[in-house]
Amino acid sequence: MDKKIIGIDLGGTTAKFAIMTPEGEIQQKWSIDSNVLDDGSHIVPDIVESINHHLGLYGMKPEDFIGIGMGTPGSVDQEAGTVIGAYNLNWTTLQPVREQIETGTNIKLAIDNDANVAALGERWKGAGENNPDVVFITLGTGVGGGIVAAGQLLHGAAGCAGEIGHTTVDPHGYQCTCGKRGCLETVSSATGVVRVARTLAEEYAGDSQLKQLLDDGEEITSKDVFELAQADDALALMVVDKVCFYLGLACGNLGNTLNPASIVIGGGVSAAGEFLRSRVEKYFNEFTFPQVQESTKIKLAELGNEAGVIGAGSLALQFA
Repeated sequence: MDKKIIGIDLGGTTAKFAIMTPEGEIQQKWSIDSNVLDDGSHIVPDIVESINHHLGLYGMKPEDFIGIGMGTPGSVDQEAGTVIGAYNLNWTTLQPVREQIETGTNIKLAIDNDANVAALGERWKGAGENNPDVVFITLGTGVGGGIVAAGQLLHGAAGCAGEIGHTTVDPHGYQCTCGKRGCLETVSSATGVVRVARTLAEEYAGDSQLKQLLDDGEEITSKDVFELAQADDALALMVVDKVCFYLGLACGNLGNTLNPASIVIGGGVSAAGEFLRSRVEKYFNEFTFPQVQESTKIKLAELGNEAGVIGAGSLALQFA
């Protein structure tokens, strides 16, 4: 029997698991809740228990696996296999994740940051078409990213490579949670889109359902903004244009610096699809020089929620 790999995508609400072939084909998948109580001390034991339980169900043994790959929030030390600062998991102290999982399952573990792992997934089996040079941007509650250059994930001196959300796109812009101003995350994340909408609504005097909702104190989401824009709401179109301007600017800088084959946009906000992609591409072309325009493509992610587990699984192939 050919050996398999396991991918784990750990998030603040759930941990997703997949058993895959070394070619990245998912054969079994399941998920469990992330129990973040007691400083997140239950999370890793729950993962170990779930893996062992499912291997029992499927009649499999540790020696049937090449390894486990895992994506996690927080700052990851890949060499040591530790994680710190994953605040949505309540992990404020150093977590010896690799040691615990390897001891509990008798299977080798490779670990990396969740955004990096999603980048690996999209690059391997998604829109990146397994090209050696791919940048992935995920637009969710925040803005994350991962850079694969010459087939290798870039980590940087302190593991901060690919923090595309903290690229400055407006030096006089909104304050970011990181402490500086005008980060891409403050304007192009799901929360950022709403923030831009509120700011533009203050100065907007025309007819607009979006303005009416905001003036009435209604709660709106980035999805609402994009749906109204697609229905030709004048204010919503202005908001989307501004958001895509900032995204196009960030993508243009990435294109000019790295010249990847593709910049892949994923995460919840990317559900706006071609309506978003084409506008980002328009600005991207304004901010790049001809050779980059011709060789770097702006694409939409294809794997959705499976990017994380598939990318995580690919980490385990280093043990093959």
